[in-house]
Amino acid sequence: MAIVAQSSKYGQISRTLLAWIVGLLFFFPIFWLVLTSFKTDADAVKPEFLFFFTPTLENYTNMTENYNYWRFATNSVITSVFATIFALAVGIPCAYSMAFNPTRATKDVLMWMLSTKMLPAAAVLYPMTFLTKSLGLFDTHFMVIVVLCLINLPIVIWMLFTYFKEIPKEIIEAGQMDGVNTWGEIKEILIPLAWGGIASTALLCFIFCWNEAYWTVRLTTTDAATLSKLIEGNRAPEGLFFGRLSAVSAAAVGPIIVLGWFCQKQLVQGLSFGAVK
Repeated sequence: MAIVAQSSKYGQISRTLLAWIVGLLFFFPIFWLVLTSFKTDADAVKPEFLFFFTPTLENYTNMTENYNYWRFATNSVITSVFATIFALAVGIPCAYSMAFNPTRATKDVLMWMLSTKMLPAAAVLYPMTFLTKSLGLFDTHFMVIVVLCLINLPIVIWMLFTYFKEIPKEIIEAGQMDGVNTWGEIKEILIPLAWGGIASTALLCFIFCWNEAYWTVRLTTTDAATLSKLIEGNRAPEGLFFGRLSAVSAAAVGPIIVLGWFCQKQLVQGLSFGAVK
């Protein structure tokens, strides 16, 4: 018994140590990014390691005063929030219909929606740019919101469909027998029961919208430009300005890291909703 207990203790220590190593490996790029943001552009390219430099707030001051960081951040918030709301507004009824009123084509439709994520974005760049400019929607919040909503809609529907399938259909049928209409079923029965899954889906969709760089860079210039556009702007023919680039990147990923930290409990509960207990 002593040998088994000792082996179990060593195994627990090994797993804990391995978890710390993996966590540090994931955290190190963020740590290095924040560290570099406190260096000048000259110090950022020197082979100096860790703290062998003089910290400066010049990059952050330059970011807020000369690059108008808050305007780009506001655009990111507006586009991410509304794209998430619209994706949920479309995804919840769609997933409800597929989960509780399936047809022969339900699985095919789900697979078709998922297959759209396999399309290279560069393949539709020219028609998207031509279409937005022809309609006068280039560099507008509306166009960015629509694009972000559409590219994340397949993931939203798939996640919601998975959550809704775990809700007993008898509960929905009981509501129908009581005379509840379709909107009432969604509002009064479905959403309260699957709130954890909906919340985690909304959080992931918001993160995907916030992190989207390809379309936000190519479909905007100034008015609707997000933080991705600001990051992309910190380069010149002379090369990359690593100090300023790190400061802007740290300020862009900071809100998402904080949001994920405070919402990790809800995120885990939502992602585990419907798992085999």
